Amino acid sequence: MAEVRTVSAAARPLVLVVEDEAALATMLRYNLEKQGFRVDEAVDGQEALMRLSEATPDIVLLDWMLPGLSGLEVCRQIRRRPTTRDVPVIMVTARTEEQDTVRGLNTGADDYVTKPFNMEALLARMRALLRRANPVSTRGRLSFHDITLDLATHRAHRSGRALSLGPTEYRLLEFLMQHPRRVFSREELLNAVWGADIHVEPRTVDVHIRRLRKSINATGELDLVRTVRTAGYALDADPI
Repeated sequence: MAEVRTVSAAARPLVLVVEDEAALATMLRYNLEKQGFRVDEAVDGQEALMRLSEATPDIVLLDWMLPGLSGLEVCRQIRRRPTTRDVPVIMVTARTEEQDTVRGLNTGADDYVTKPFNMEALLARMRALLRRANPVSTRGRLSFHDITLDLATHRAHRSGRALSLGPTEYRLLEFLMQHPRRVFSREELLNAVWGADIHVEPRTVDVHIRRLRKSINATGELDLVRTVRTAGYALDADPI
């Protein structure tokens, strides 16, 4: 197997921009990439759902008035899917009536921005939602359920018990703890933990997931690594 190394791609949030106005989509891509985001694009609702099936974004910028499937329906489907129900959604639209804002938020959007908008203000809203979705302690510690991860010392504990993790299992656990309850496909985990430029078979993820389970789950403890058939894996204390 090729040498394993950590790359910076995992730290760059992926934004799905769903916008049928080409000039606006180009402007958003330019500014988002300039700020260090990775950007995926869709020009209508059906393509957006297809993109969501291929890769789970960290945040979605969603136009309301799309050809075919509306932004509202896309938002509803994002909230229905186990793999995307916790992904932050900002609705970006020309509809400015207060009742439209209420309708968009009630559909499941986390925020509502009207066109034309200030790019700096939009970026601030995005970062605020990403901080809430992926909290990292200022002390350099991650916690989920009864597991804690010390990012400075690379030590992990569960219920006070020290966990013995290999380098890959540590990076895998760290990534999953940064995105709790989010389901990631094998390909997404490969890109985040191994790096997009490293050739590793997708089934390698299964091997390391088994090792991670063995390392963190003692007899009688809840298995915190959830397998979602045909979708991937998540760190989740809810077995459903």
